Amino acid sequence: MANYPHSGRILVAVDCIIFGFDGECLKLLLIKRNFEPELGKWSLMGGFLNEKEDLHAAAVRILFNLTGIHNPYLEQVHTFGQIDRDPVERTISVGYYSLISIHDQDPAALANHNASWIELSQKPSLIFDHDQMVEVALRQLRYKAAMFPIGFELLPNTFTLPQLQKLYEAIYNVSLDRRNFSRKILSTQILESTGEKDAASVTKKGTLYRLNADKYQDYLKGFNSFLPEFAELT
Repeated sequence: MANYPHSGRILVAVDCIIFGFDGECLKLLLIKRNFEPELGKWSLMGGFLNEKEDLHAAAVRILFNLTGIHNPYLEQVHTFGQIDRDPVERTISVGYYSLISIHDQDPAALANHNASWIELSQKPSLIFDHDQMVEVALRQLRYKAAMFPIGFELLPNTFTLPQLQKLYEAIYNVSLDRRNFSRKILSTQILESTGEKDAASVTKKGTLYRLNADKYQDYLKGFNSFLPEFAELT
């Protein structure tokens, strides 16, 4: 078998920027490292690419090991290859961001990895170039959430319009007018009423909705922007 004439060793890692939403705030899933290098510091969850594994499969594996979730929303966002990004050995990292419902996670898996959900606004300094990874992933999330209805991946199966508004306010770090937001969302026809109400609500705003699966797929695969006015906030 022929080999390329290259004598240097370069490792390939996959790092996952995992976003969640608790009903009020956008959060990041971070681990507090119990291993060197950077023992005791905060970082993203990552790992090295196995020899017989493609990049997407590695990201799926890392996410499942950390959260117990099988099929999360997952998208490659950027490759980070600065020469000195890892102080131990030359390592190229491929970043993926993921959107998961906090309610679907496996608490035991999180505990095994010393992981915690931390509000994005309260994010501590992270190791290596992980802060840059978060910035890049957040910009991509904001852009994609305007073009496609991916933000719904952060919600439970049923939700109210006020809960949905809080999600978009958290993603874009803005305050939105309730009437205008409701009108725009309902005009997309992507929601359908369940006929039920949130038990914690005593007003008509507590109506529970769910995604219309067909409309959701239309927006994911089509050429129509979901909420294009939000692209100005990215």
